[in-house]
Amino acid sequence: MMKNLLFDYDGTLHDTIGIYAPAFRYSYEQVVSDGLAEPKIFTDKEISQWLGYTSREMWQLFMPELTDEQKRYYGKLIGKKMDELIGEGKAELYPNALSTLQSLKDKGYRLIILSNCRESYMQTMRKKFGLDGYFEAYYCGETYDFEPKTKIFEQIEQKFSGEFIMIGDRFHDMEVAKVHHLQSIGCAYGFGHDGELDGATTIISEISELTELL
Repeated sequence: MMKNLLFDYDGTLHDTIGIYAPAFRYSYEQVVSDGLAEPKIFTDKEISQWLGYTSREMWQLFMPELTDEQKRYYGKLIGKKMDELIGEGKAELYPNALSTLQSLKDKGYRLIILSNCRESYMQTMRKKFGLDGYFEAYYCGETYDFEPKTKIFEQIEQKFSGEFIMIGDRFHDMEVAKVHHLQSIGCAYGFGHDGELDGATTIISEISELTELL
């Protein structure tokens, strides 16, 4: 029976903070310029807590006082700036990410991405890193109006048969495994906080460990 590996993207394959932190700061500067917040310096660690959330969730938690229109506007600013930084070559996968994916594919695993990201963002990443050489399918949050990953998985399960293993760095990924009774691999090198990976079947400290584990 085919085994399916469900990969989160940001914080699992992509070391996202390199493009997300400057994009976040750029957007927040506009919020300040528009008179909606006071100037503040954010560390990368503070900013990294929002990675893994949908844009809608992030702004609701970060600045719930903004109107929905304002949240969409500033969210789009982050996305636009990230796209610019990707174009400038600033996006980087974790070391050994692609060689690990190739090894898993060679072993006969089906690789699928399940991410809370935008569709255009994933399209850009597919081209930049040649992800189509490894992954059979991509499920982006935007495609499903940013429904929880637990709901999006129901679509995946209907299309692909076999066993599923969820691989990710945040509680969103562990929830998929918990709700749907899947094995899970928590990525401690990503952007999760203490306790987020407690329910994982196993935890890895770098992505290359998957080659020996699976």
